[in-house]
Amino acid sequence: MNKPRIALYQPDIPGNTGTILRLAACLGFGVDIIEPAGFDLSDRNLKRAGMDYLALAALTRHVTFERFEEWAVGNGRRLVLATTRASLPYCDFRFSAEDILLFGRESAGVPDAVHARADARIRIPMVEGQRSINLAVSVGMIAGEALRQTGTFPDRQN
Repeated sequence: MNKPRIALYQPDIPGNTGTILRLAACLGFGVDIIEPAGFDLSDRNLKRAGMDYLALAALTRHVTFERFEEWAVGNGRRLVLATTRASLPYCDFRFSAEDILLFGRESAGVPDAVHARADARIRIPMVEGQRSINLAVSVGMIAGEALRQTGTFPDRQN
């Protein structure tokens, strides 16, 4: 059974990536890291945030966005970008088990070319004047909704 995946575009902060990998291990979804990351993937902060869950996380590394996109398209996956530039709130979006939820760099999001190649763009509604929510928190919010909508939380799978 397919379930949504998380993709991190060139992540900057090892602690966020470790937290996301821990979440993925606990909820049973895969994580794709589109390199280059802004840190060594053996970083101690990543390991500390991920604790002993890192070995249980289904992590796939992609050397470029183009290679990642080729893999995603080849596997029939839809690319859903979380971005502050979107107009559609994530809670109004209809997720599918084949979605890959793409999140940009903490420092810069994704480049315009990657933004344009997404199949859909969603955002987290926020109080006016606020810039963004922590990456790991954003992933948790959107991934939770995607798992709920698709019925793919671990205790709900048949």
